[in-house]
Amino acid sequence: MKQQTALLVMDMQLGILQNLPNTNKVLETIKEAITKARTNNIPVIYVTLTFRPGFPEINLNNKGFHNFKERIANIPMETYSVIHPALAPKENDIVVHKKRVSAFTGSDLEVVLRSQGINHLTLTGVATGGVVLSTLREAADKDYALTVLADGCADADEEVHRVLTTKVFLRQATVVSVNEWMPQ
Repeated sequence: MKQQTALLVMDMQLGILQNLPNTNKVLETIKEAITKARTNNIPVIYVTLTFRPGFPEINLNNKGFHNFKERIANIPMETYSVIHPALAPKENDIVVHKKRVSAFTGSDLEVVLRSQGINHLTLTGVATGGVVLSTLREAADKDYALTVLADGCADADEEVHRVLTTKVFLRQATVVSVNEWMPQ
């Protein structure tokens, strides 16, 4: 079966990036990946974390998101969820809105991928131990072929990033740098 690839640019929102000490390097690397994808006619799909006013999607039992809700309660979601201007989507790019850590949970990503005949995902995003890990695991269970652009991901904990990209992800994905990536 011919591989139809999409580049996923995940959680590159201003509200999320503010939690990283230095975003310039990962922004430049992802920008390079986006350019490479577009040059090779690979769809670029943006995935953002968004909620309705008052956060009705967040359950008290979900410790991570309940704490998140308290931290951003006074930030308008329109401000929080803006994709960094350096990576802004173009008119024909698809933007998917998720409600949990994985790009699939609470979104229509799988419908979009099926509709476009995409069976290979190239993953980028913040955080490596959050959206990238969760999306990789779920996508592997859904039988997608996977590539992770190691330098197109970042985590506040550099050791978590290192262990995931050099040990864990290799069990289910090809892990390469943006320079090594050959989009097809």
